[in-house]
Amino acid sequence: MKKKLRVLVLLHPDLIPPDSLKGYSEKEINVWKTEYDVVSTLRGSGHDVRVVGVQHELKPIRDEIEGWKADVVFNLLEQFHGETAYDQNVASYLELLRIPYTGCNPRGLMLARGKALSKKLLSYHRIPVPAFAVFPMRRKIRRPARLSFPLIVKSLTEDSSVGIAQASLVDNDEKLAERVNFIHDRVGTDAIAEQYIDGRELYVAVLGNDRLRVLPIWELEFGDAAPGKARIATERVKHDIEYQERRGILQGPAEDIAPELRSRIRQTVKRICRTLELDGYARIDFRLTAEGVPFFLEANPNPEIAQIEEFASSAAEDGLTYPDLLNKILALGISRARARGAE
Repeated sequence: MKKKLRVLVLLHPDLIPPDSLKGYSEKEINVWKTEYDVVSTLRGSGHDVRVVGVQHELKPIRDEIEGWKADVVFNLLEQFHGETAYDQNVASYLELLRIPYTGCNPRGLMLARGKALSKKLLSYHRIPVPAFAVFPMRRKIRRPARLSFPLIVKSLTEDSSVGIAQASLVDNDEKLAERVNFIHDRVGTDAIAEQYIDGRELYVAVLGNDRLRVLPIWELEFGDAAPGKARIATERVKHDIEYQERRGILQGPAEDIAPELRSRIRQTVKRICRTLELDGYARIDFRLTAEGVPFFLEANPNPEIAQIEEFASSAAEDGLTYPDLLNKILALGISRARARGAE
């Protein structure tokens, strides 16, 4: 996209990035690295960029759109009023304002947010998913007989590995109840316990609205896991830079996957995106068993797109520079709006 655009970037007020990285530690930068990368790269591409922090009020969005006459919104909001489930409402508001915006549509955000609902829909379409059960807050914790150990316990709605630790992997009812209560009390959401799939952790990025471009399959390498520790994507594994360096945790192109299996995974990703009505950009997470079965874990619309993260790295592997990737995301938002007659 060579046309200069007025791009309004929406993000959390605490994540408004500085103009320069000078004087900041790696740990400090890690908090708002996505926001910095997106804003600085869009400006470097020649776009006129404004940043607005949004947390409790929608009015600033409307004021900026109407007053500044923004061409497109780059939506980096992951929550509203402190609730991640409200991200779909912000996208809905942008649709009501008839302004092009980046990322996933509200329906796709809703379907992907509910881990149980997405698994039910995909299971109906014969896509392998782990067996699971939902444990609502303020209900007695009873494990269904069909659900056997080991299980991994997660928040039903939060992503980014929130609430996931080594203690999330449980092998008896006492530990299950303890971890479910932890999710209820500390994370503040319903819990989901699902069959633990021993295997490789794969991430597959996808770009597109109607026509989907599946990027190279990426793998999280757990490195030198401590003795007795399960190889799972905990909060620490995903976000603690010092821990990653100490344990040799890396991400990169998935190797030693047969062409037929690689093709099957790519086709499965497209089926998942269409079933869950995802568009814009998304990442689909799998566990690949030793027998070559890719189990769907979760869909992540509007995933992390910092330059060093899996999505952008996979795009670079496929020949998309970081500026090209962000401009492609802008173009997808604009083309969707045009297709719906929003412009």
